[in-house]
Amino acid sequence: MRVVAYTDFRNHLSQNLNAVNEDKEIVVVSRTKGKNVVIMDMDEYNSIAETLYVMGNNANRVRLEAAIEEMNKGISFKHDLIEE
Repeated sequence: MRVVAYTDFRNHLSQNLNAVNEDKEIVVVSRTKGKNVVIMDMDEYNSIAETLYVMGNNANRVRLEAAIEEMNKGISFKHDLIEE
């Protein structure tokens, strides 16, 4: 995560946005007159939003945690793909 002053962010807008997209860099824009803001790549945002959604539902969270535990224990099954 990188913190950039508002003026520097504005003066180098293209370079800052390219860093966000290409390097998946999260940029915090600090402002003297207002709250700071976070700039992030849309794919990163969508990933975080999906994780929050899945983990926000207790049934989904329990199922996911159980699957992760099985994976960590080496419990897995190989299945053929279903072709339609």
